Amino acid sequence: MSLKHVIVVGGGLAGLTSALHLSRFGIQVTLVEKNSYPRHKVCGEYLSNEVLPYLRSLGFDPFDFGAKKIEHFELSAVKGKAVKAKLPLGGFSLSRYTLDQAMFNQAITNGVHFVEDAVLDIKFKDDRFLLTLKETGNLEGTFVIGAFGKRSNLDQKLKRSFLDSKAPYLAVKEHYSVDYPEDLVGLYHFYGGYCGVSKIENNLVNICYIAQYDEFKKYKNIDDFKAKVICNNKALGAIFKNATSTFEKPLSISQISFASKPVTEDHILMCGDSAGMIHPLCGNGMSMAIQGAKMASELIVEYFEQGLLRSEVEDKYKAQWNKAFKLRIETGRFLARLFTMKSVALYVMNSLKSFPGLVRRIISMTHGKLIEGI
Repeated sequence: MSLKHVIVVGGGLAGLTSALHLSRFGIQVTLVEKNSYPRHKVCGEYLSNEVLPYLRSLGFDPFDFGAKKIEHFELSAVKGKAVKAKLPLGGFSLSRYTLDQAMFNQAITNGVHFVEDAVLDIKFKDDRFLLTLKETGNLEGTFVIGAFGKRSNLDQKLKRSFLDSKAPYLAVKEHYSVDYPEDLVGLYHFYGGYCGVSKIENNLVNICYIAQYDEFKKYKNIDDFKAKVICNNKALGAIFKNATSTFEKPLSISQISFASKPVTEDHILMCGDSAGMIHPLCGNGMSMAIQGAKMASELIVEYFEQGLLRSEVEDKYKAQWNKAFKLRIETGRFLARLFTMKSVALYVMNSLKSFPGLVRRIISMTHGKLIEGI
């Protein structure tokens, strides 16, 4: 086993980014993912352009795969109020089905070794990691990047503190055939949640909403909830009225928590949703996953090439992650709390309508600057 061996657990956006980055520096990378590609995932499928130069430097250009250029943002309230703003950096929209498959193919080209299996346990001893896999035995490595998502059996195995917090949300996603502006990402508020809409490749539209589970379970099923709650937002209702789903059935996940999480756990560097989630109201979680993976990967490269200590890697990663994302996440929590209160949500929308500068300020607090490539 190479002394320069990094094991990435989880093959979502953060895991694939880490694998691509590390493999460009001659580091042996094994990525363990329990599911095969391609696959759909519950996701807003919008990314800020802040990560575009970095992705291109990894050998991946989303526009080669049909990504749509996003320039404008719209926030719509239940009562018909809507505010629009131009996104300072812009962004793009591409399905996870296409995005993950393309990054997976690039990682294979880079020499990343993929193992389709589930990780049962991770132990750290004598400055090495030992991973127990369900079907294919054990793996040993110098570093482990934890990119195993929002909520995993590994979180329980590691006894992570966020599991004691409530996980009161569920999310639902489908792709639709419906007219929608190519350059717009829309966020539509309804009582108990909000819904993101954007055009993706193949002339389809991604619609993904998050709702409080206690509100959702008052209704018979997803269609009943959509008709009686979501479509109370007239603008969103008009979209659904003319939309035809391309999915056999909606894709959904539950037990979603936005509680704080340690970004390192038993010397594992957590990335993506394993490190922390921002409310979709702020619409930039995918960019965060990519940037966090970049931070962790750069520090691991420093460890191998410049003699950085493991403790320094962990301390620097925590500091960099918090500096980049702590304010974003706190802003997301604050805004989400406001929009769960009916009277307050209407007041907020009126304020945003009257003071457009507030919208630009919120966008700047949830989006960063362009990050450099490798």
